[in-house]
Amino acid sequence: MRDRVDELIASWRAELPEVLGPTTELTKRVLVLAEDLNAATRRELTRFDLTLAEFGVLVGLRRAGAPYRLKPNELSQSLLLSSGGTSNIVNRLVARGLVRRESAPDDGRSTLITLTDNGRDLSEAAVLANSVAHDEVFAALAPETVRSATEALREVFATLDKPSRPGRVDSGRAQSR
Repeated sequence: MRDRVDELIASWRAELPEVLGPTTELTKRVLVLAEDLNAATRRELTRFDLTLAEFGVLVGLRRAGAPYRLKPNELSQSLLLSSGGTSNIVNRLVARGLVRRESAPDDGRSTLITLTDNGRDLSEAAVLANSVAHDEVFAALAPETVRSATEALREVFATLDKPSRPGRVDSGRAQSR
């Protein structure tokens, strides 16, 4: 059974075979799948008038648990954004009444970013819609295929995330949504 990744690999094999290595097929498949999932997410977010970055902030705060707040630097780190980028996104969300800035109770000089009730409701609705959209991407697959792929990727991540792995680059991976 041939698929669109097989077509890509065949093209490279014909044009520049030296770029193909032992991990090329896995890499291409992961990238194509990620793009399919991102496209599904972007389609859903338009219904909520959210960008991917705004969604990331809302979900990061919701995932933090009650009272749904984080320090700006914690939010930036979890989303792999610069402090300036995070601030710009937070400004837009504040203007929409989805988050608010407040003084940290233990340090009046520090700020916390907190979900408002509207922000919590919107983030939950968007996450649920996103989950449905992702389920639709995988709808044609047998549940056993999904479980097998999940287990295989768990093994990949368990190995790649080991700190003692030679040549490991700490990418500061954010937690998944």
